[in-house]
Amino acid sequence: MDHTDTIKRFIIEEFLPDLSVDELPDDHDLLSGSVIDSIGTLKLIAWVESRFGVQVDDTELNPDNFRSVASICAFINEIGGREQTGTRGA
Repeated sequence: MDHTDTIKRFIIEEFLPDLSVDELPDDHDLLSGSVIDSIGTLKLIAWVESRFGVQVDDTELNPDNFRSVASICAFINEIGGREQTGTRGA
């Protein structure tokens, strides 16, 4: 499922209020581009868990999972799929 617009809206609302959804590229590096810092990453993870009903395990706290809108979307789809099939942590 494509959650790109939902993720973009959250990032823009919380971290980039001067941009529109169309102005944020899916592959923009949110971490090295100083859009999201360590506290912002924690806020993003909490939002992902709440919004998409998934649990982010400590082993999944890889910065690459939260580096861009595209990587966040792929990560949500991956962990959501594993939770639905019962292969989480396998």
